[in-house]
Amino acid sequence: MDDESSASFDALRRAHFPVERNLIPAHLTLFHHLPGQELPAVEAVLKALCEQQAAFELPVTGLRSLGRGVAFTLNSEQLAAVRKALAAHWQDKLGAQDQQAFRPHVTIQNKVTPEEARLLLNRLSEGFEPFTIKARGLLLWRYLGGPWEQLSRFPFSS
Repeated sequence: MDDESSASFDALRRAHFPVERNLIPAHLTLFHHLPGQELPAVEAVLKALCEQQAAFELPVTGLRSLGRGVAFTLNSEQLAAVRKALAAHWQDKLGAQDQQAFRPHVTIQNKVTPEEARLLLNRLSEGFEPFTIKARGLLLWRYLGGPWEQLSRFPFSS
């Protein structure tokens, strides 16, 4: 996402996410697990798509309870199309979590008590007005059993 939006979401994560679990910056997850044993092929698919994809706007349309956390919801046909195109490459390799319906969001709080999550959701909902952020490209991360490692960055064509 654009730098300003990323900084804003990151500030919310720092304020509301348990420190010991806030291991990566604010992000919008397209897939939870890709075939890591095929890393060069995965990177080639991401690179090819991003070279053809212009940056686009992402409407942030509301807030969502995660039960033990809170997320901002996004609604974008363009984002759904990008994810669908990528999923087609790995359909037979996607796990159950990535085969579920895509519900794009940016998590700013997780792994707290339901009451703490409910309080934050209520507080943020009071003055919420939809806004727009910019999709600038894709990042590829590797999970290392706790910490994460950013492997690659794929900017959109413009």
